[in-house]
Amino acid sequence: MSKIGKKPIAIPQGVEIKIDGDLVSVKGPKGTLQMTTSKDVVVTAEGNEIKISLAPGASKDGKVFWGLSRALIQNMIIGVTAGFEKILEFQGVGYKATVKGSDLELGLGYSHPVIVKGAEGITFVTDKSSIKIQGIDKELIGKIAANIRIHRLPEPYKGSGIRYQGEVIKRKAGKKAATAA
Repeated sequence: MSKIGKKPIAIPQGVEIKIDGDLVSVKGPKGTLQMTTSKDVVVTAEGNEIKISLAPGASKDGKVFWGLSRALIQNMIIGVTAGFEKILEFQGVGYKATVKGSDLELGLGYSHPVIVKGAEGITFVTDKSSIKIQGIDKELIGKIAANIRIHRLPEPYKGSGIRYQGEVIKRKAGKKAATAA
């Protein structure tokens, strides 16, 4: 029995849900998202609630999709109503970020600028030392944030690099501290 999967999902005002077999479409004020569910999961809309249950004769492996499907549909509803945002912070000499059209141009100390292509429905907002990635698809925002972060991972000695907001990087002592002992 899935603790997450058995909870019903409330449908907020202004959100339309269309269930067509395995395809679940969510339309709200910020846009539309679609997802294909597993064959082992049944999604039903009753009133202003969505209920997810196991299909009759579901396989053992299919049980893992019960809670996952509920969480993904919940994230779709939150995305089309409020949206998602991920903030990256960068620290280092000469590091900068600028938005050019729908793309993000990063100056990360390389001999050339790093250009991150913007996806449909994703917007970049830059500040002095941070990048905000905003959109309705939580998975896509996470992928783009990870792709930006991979260009300059935070290093443990000086702390320079790109990190998620609130991420704690364990700092290491340099050579001076090691030889002084």
